[in-house]
Amino acid sequence: MYSFILILTTFVLSLTTGTRISPQSPFQFPKQNQVTSDQYPGFSLTSSSSSSAVSSLNLDTVNQTTGYFEFSKHGIIDYHYFYWFFQSRNDPATDPIILWLTGGPHCSSSYGLFFELGPSSISPELKPIRNPYSWNNNASVIFLDQPVFTGFSYGDHAIPASSTDELVKNIYIFLQLFFTKFPEFKQNRFHIAGESYAGHYIPSLSHEILSHDDRLFDVSSVMIGNGIIHPLIQIGSYIPMACGAAGHPALVNQSECDQMRESYERFKKYDELCYQYKDFISCVIARRLGQEVAKPFLKTGLNPYDVRKPCVANTSDCYVESQPIDKYLNLPHVQEAIGVPNITFKMCHDEYNLGFELTGDNMKPSHLYLRELLEHDIPVLIYAGDKDFICSWIGLLDVVDSLEYKDFAREPLRLWKNSNGESAGEYKVFDKLKYVRVYNAGHMVPFDQPENSLELLNDWIHHHT
Repeated sequence: MYSFILILTTFVLSLTTGTRISPQSPFQFPKQNQVTSDQYPGFSLTSSSSSSAVSSLNLDTVNQTTGYFEFSKHGIIDYHYFYWFFQSRNDPATDPIILWLTGGPHCSSSYGLFFELGPSSISPELKPIRNPYSWNNNASVIFLDQPVFTGFSYGDHAIPASSTDELVKNIYIFLQLFFTKFPEFKQNRFHIAGESYAGHYIPSLSHEILSHDDRLFDVSSVMIGNGIIHPLIQIGSYIPMACGAAGHPALVNQSECDQMRESYERFKKYDELCYQYKDFISCVIARRLGQEVAKPFLKTGLNPYDVRKPCVANTSDCYVESQPIDKYLNLPHVQEAIGVPNITFKMCHDEYNLGFELTGDNMKPSHLYLRELLEHDIPVLIYAGDKDFICSWIGLLDVVDSLEYKDFAREPLRLWKNSNGESAGEYKVFDKLKYVRVYNAGHMVPFDQPENSLELLNDWIHHHT
């Protein structure tokens, strides 16, 4: 069955137009300080641009490294994962390291870099605008484009990933080689953060890391923003989000709410089978029925990532503010500075998600791996912008309560006031688990609430560093 899925995925890719699997023309980007390991034959990590070349873009004054994590299968199939590493603005020698993973799947971590939490955003004139609330104010941040065919990552005779479990094995090896290449950071605290589909990636990656006793690093904590973690619960939260039970007026009428409830009951039966047996048929059917639950809301034309706003037409993500990023990253001098090989950059490659769809990866749960982290006393932060429909705050609150972690579920929500004394959200915490509802933020919390999200981050890593 798995072979059939790979064959079908390859066939669909052969019909796909408008996206290159590999660079447009032969191009040998400079490889500096290549790192390999006898433990991982066929894998390597390189720098593809000097720090001075990257710094010429004026995104930040800190040391930066771009490069590729590469591996070959049978000498024929080559995979190339792009990464961009920004050192801390404060004290790189002692500040923690954060790996940032954007979701999608197949959405570039450049989305996090330039739209949310990186050192600069991009103006409509394609000029960098310094971000005073960048997450590298007090931490060094790695942005990784994964899986292959995401952002600047590409492959030769390769096919897209078809499951989260398959993907995280490669990310683990990337981290092993990263800390081999940068041994000065081995003793720094290491955190994993991300959003959306990273709610699948991060728990699974953490499980993969914990399975290796010979790892060069440990996980100090994980941070997931508006993540898809427990679809059975979270798709049910579409109903209160649309029907006026999540802190804002109803967005659809009563008959549409009833329709959503009926659709959810049909979805629930198949997703319960997906959870129990992990068979791709029930998971794929659950995926389709889950989309039916959301249909009445999607007909409103509102932004599913921020219910306060309309979805902007002719954009890939409903946001006009993100549109300059693709244009900027396709500028020849930008690609030359970061050492990428003549690739047409596209923020999200939805056309390559078929593998995840065919294996039913979307509808499988990852919350059990969060329980595993907590059992290992590794802190978990779940934060959620409260205007996001797709991965709602109310659904994620139910998810963390369902983890059955000590007395967490019994804790009340408390008001979060930021350092300016303003009401910034609500939170509940018990021992190693914390949940935060961020007021007036959508799916991309650092975009809507940059100052509060940085304060949330710094408070978290301060207490877990």
